[in-house]
Amino acid sequence: MPKISAGILVHRKRRGLLEVLLVHPGGPFWAKRDLGSWSIPKGEADSDEDLLYRALQELQEETGLTAGGPFSPLLPARQSGKLVYAWATEGDCDADAIVSNTFRIEYPPHSGHFKEFPEVDRAGWFDLATAREKILPAQRDFLDQLEQLVAGQG
Repeated sequence: MPKISAGILVHRKRRGLLEVLLVHPGGPFWAKRDLGSWSIPKGEADSDEDLLYRALQELQEETGLTAGGPFSPLLPARQSGKLVYAWATEGDCDADAIVSNTFRIEYPPHSGHFKEFPEVDRAGWFDLATAREKILPAQRDFLDQLEQLVAGQG
């Protein structure tokens, strides 16, 4: 059984453009990466867990944001051997004001020294063309699904 993650794809309209909120992973291994490294706020879930509830918890833990819905389920994506479930919802925030939880790792590796890093070091609002360049390739389909979803509502 593959591991499961759950996340929220927050979107808004600005100046007629659809924008999505993406987060950049914190820590030393992602610090210099940009294109193809951003993600929706998401995290690992247990197989028996309510996945939307887990997705909302991850959004809050990684950004400090809460979302009220409504939530539109997206088809899951396969990413690095796990299934990522996602829901789209409208929202807005100051991406520069996010607050993330932290994690602790041995760094530098095999040094015996442990450091704490934010799980998410920054967030940003991106139009869909830019988001397609920034987001992890396995999650690009979420953007396509969102675009179809929003077009169907208009």
